[in-house]
Amino acid sequence: MNHPTDSDDTGNSGDDGNSGYGRKPFKRSRSHFADRITADGRDGWPAEAGRYRLVVSRACPWASRALVSRRLLGLEDALSLGITDPIQDDRSWRFTLDPGGRDPVLGIRFLSEAYDARESGYPGGVSVPAIVDVPSGQLVTNDFQQITLDLATEWSALHRTGAPDLYPERLRSEIDEVMEGIYRDVNNGVYRAGFASEQGEYEAAYRDVFQRLDLVSERLTGQRYLVGDTITEADIRLFTTLVRFDAVYHGHFKCNRSKLTEDPVLWAYTRDLYQTPGFGDTVDFDHIKRHYYQVHTGINPTGIVPLGPDLSGWFTPHYREELGGHPFGDGTPPAPVAPAEEVPSAGRPPEY
Repeated sequence: MNHPTDSDDTGNSGDDGNSGYGRKPFKRSRSHFADRITADGRDGWPAEAGRYRLVVSRACPWASRALVSRRLLGLEDALSLGITDPIQDDRSWRFTLDPGGRDPVLGIRFLSEAYDARESGYPGGVSVPAIVDVPSGQLVTNDFQQITLDLATEWSALHRTGAPDLYPERLRSEIDEVMEGIYRDVNNGVYRAGFASEQGEYEAAYRDVFQRLDLVSERLTGQRYLVGDTITEADIRLFTTLVRFDAVYHGHFKCNRSKLTEDPVLWAYTRDLYQTPGFGDTVDFDHIKRHYYQVHTGINPTGIVPLGPDLSGWFTPHYREELGGHPFGDGTPPAPVAPAEEVPSAGRPPEY
């Protein structure tokens, strides 16, 4: 079944399929399935080890938030992971990377099957990240804004020893404020620019992206992290856009005033996070580039994937530790990536 959605990389691009990207005004859909998995199970979904499966695309920045959070919090044993093919067809996300083309835990070929199990005939988009209830095969939530907040707070009984507090209560109002501007102008702003169907629409989004990046760069000039002196949810959300910036947003989405590598503060900040266990070891540049350039045929009709940019600079010294702070606060780094979840094209962060 074809499930249309607004044009973004969380699903497919509507009735025109992948060729529809950039042909209509861009508007990001609200998550339709917004049930929450909580400690008390108030929505009917209690946080339980082994019950749920997180389905992601390593290409998608929204899904990558959940990948980073899961690693930092040590939830690998509690929340299993399904990885989709970065190349969608018009039925959206598919499990063609797995033997037999089926997810080995859910037994399905397309993520849409979990959506259909939850709501037959659902007319909206099939998006990642998605959390699926393994016993029933039903989608629980595709609320990309809430999933990581709940992993940080509602799943705390299942966190590893030494896990960082990614959403500390005393800083939540400041974190929320910072994240709101970054979401509107950067996380979503690059899509507004890339999928714009009119010149004025593109130019407004372009200005928003770089005005916000300038403000963020200024903020990070004198502090290592966005809020407080440790990694928080705000850093995760900014990182997943910045790490993709030169590879896809600068050229493919026409956000080309400057590259990430041309802003000394943002480039050092992103390298600092990339070299921190839990960040760079989740990044798959091969999946990222193939998804954007081969799926978005409405704006890249040839499907040619660029060879660049050069990735050799990601492990150069960043010197951000001179600003103080420590990524995990009083905690510890996550364990090394399990062999089954290693990313072939990712760098290997050094021992922290």
